[in-house]
Amino acid sequence: MKALIIVDVQNDFLPGGALAVKEGDQIIPIINQIQEKFDFVVATQDWHPEDHGSFAANHSGKEVGEFIILNGVNQILWPTHCVQGSLGAEFHKDLMTEKWKAVFQKGTNPLVDSYSGFFDNNNKGDTGLSKFLKNNGIEEVFVCGLAEDYCVKFTVLDGLSEGFKTHLILDATRAVNIYENDFAKAMIEMKNAGANIVHSTNIE
Repeated sequence: MKALIIVDVQNDFLPGGALAVKEGDQIIPIINQIQEKFDFVVATQDWHPEDHGSFAANHSGKEVGEFIILNGVNQILWPTHCVQGSLGAEFHKDLMTEKWKAVFQKGTNPLVDSYSGFFDNNNKGDTGLSKFLKNNGIEEVFVCGLAEDYCVKFTVLDGLSEGFKTHLILDATRAVNIYENDFAKAMIEMKNAGANIVHSTNIE
């Protein structure tokens, strides 16, 4: 049985948001169409406390894009985004949510960031996504959403490590591209790890 995982299609990651992904809004109609091909759909949601350690604003003298060591992990500093209960943390109003079986929130621990929908960046905090999928007989996952070079990539990689046959839906994701070629580098990394790269029109 297959499932669709929709990653972080939230206002702060869309044009006009605090951590906007260029053309991020263009994937929403595609994701809505894709959902019709799945009986099982779940979503992830960045859900940070205001004092999250990945926010540059919480580190005196530090700027967005700089790196620090956060709880033993090399951490890039982000603009304040997807704060719990804020408009920026909400899913975009045009995104269809009626078919969703569950939403898995991540990044709730201020001491560690969490890109993947499965685990935090220390690989210790478990969202429960893997167990939920397996308990429902899911063996194959299709991943889409934002952003391709961070949360989508790590969700794909963890899906593979958890034993799921894992696909990235190429036309239903966009990258932050903080550094040039991040999109292409992430694509190569996912493909080399065993992910299948597919187009939405080829999903049966």
